[in-house]
Amino acid sequence: MSSIGIGIGQRPQNRRQKAVKLLWTGIWLAYLSAPVSDLLHGGHSDGVRVLGWIGLVAFVAWYFALIFRTGRGETNGVVLGSVAVLATQSTVLSLTLGREWLVLFVYVAISSGAALPFHLARWTIPAVSALLTGVALAVPGGTSFLAGLLLPALLGGFSMTGVRELIRTTIELREARTTVAQLAANEERLRLARDLHDLLGHSLSLITLKSELAGRMLPAHPDKAAQQVADIEQVSRQALVDVREAVSGYRRPRLSAELAGAQVALTTAGITVDLPPAEPDLTGVPEDSETALGWALREAVTNVVRHSGAHRCTVELLRRQTLDGPMLELSVEDNGSGSPGSSPGHGLTGLTERLEKAGGSLEAGRVGHGFRLVARAPAGRTTDVGSGT
Repeated sequence: MSSIGIGIGQRPQNRRQKAVKLLWTGIWLAYLSAPVSDLLHGGHSDGVRVLGWIGLVAFVAWYFALIFRTGRGETNGVVLGSVAVLATQSTVLSLTLGREWLVLFVYVAISSGAALPFHLARWTIPAVSALLTGVALAVPGGTSFLAGLLLPALLGGFSMTGVRELIRTTIELREARTTVAQLAANEERLRLARDLHDLLGHSLSLITLKSELAGRMLPAHPDKAAQQVADIEQVSRQALVDVREAVSGYRRPRLSAELAGAQVALTTAGITVDLPPAEPDLTGVPEDSETALGWALREAVTNVVRHSGAHRCTVELLRRQTLDGPMLELSVEDNGSGSPGSSPGHGLTGLTERLEKAGGSLEAGRVGHGFRLVARAPAGRTTDVGSGT
């Protein structure tokens, strides 16, 4: 709720809200003019007037206590007890002082609708109305007031239940909106973490390899070492661009670019590489599928370079028709012995999430004397894209 307004069925949170709620509640006390007029001009004795004023003040105080304490976590039993106290006060005052006091039952019905959940209020409001009818029949001249009070009691009480439910629903919607915002923020953090892991892992591995290669070339081959340093600068600059794009949410790797990058990374590491065409035919392939497979290729190549100890790596890219429809399948297989085992790291976990989000899947494990990663994502056609030779 806002800092100014305060809803029915809620406890004020600050002085301003208390003042606003007191003002709005106090306006409706104008309908107590009938009991007040009866005390002033009803011809009662002084003792009866004093007792009447005490009873009226006690009723109003209890009514305000019930309205203002709603939302503090009281059980329904406590609220029902408070409503019963108000109903008892109304009955006693009406039977002893006259028909002008029957209006108190309207306040009882309204407070019942405002303070109780609907599954209880739907019974208490008719019960208060029935009690009003009974007392009106017992009080001299009460039937003339009954028609003007019974309908406001029923309508006022049930309208309060509607307002209470509306406010409860509004609060739940606001809480749900807050939860959705938090989930969106968490999802964005996860996306950024995955992107940075995949981007920096690949780029830093390549920088490390080229730095080691440049070191071995010095001082015998300074020209070749300078070329490696220039490559390091280029990779570093590209990594900076990639990180900026990842932070801004625009980083979407393309398979053709990742294939070219895989060629450079594997060759630099001294690994014989067998790749599909650098410009595969991806006509009809959804962008999300290509992006997910691009990340899969980058992560797989990074793992081959950093962990496998392999001398050969084969990359294949095929279209296959499956029970789930046409799929684009990327496989990366090496002949090394140091690839991740049965316990997947953060990279493979992130890849699994990416591919599942795109409607695909990931398989990774040892095969023969090496390690094989297979990533699948939905495709739009059924012809082969290409494969390694």
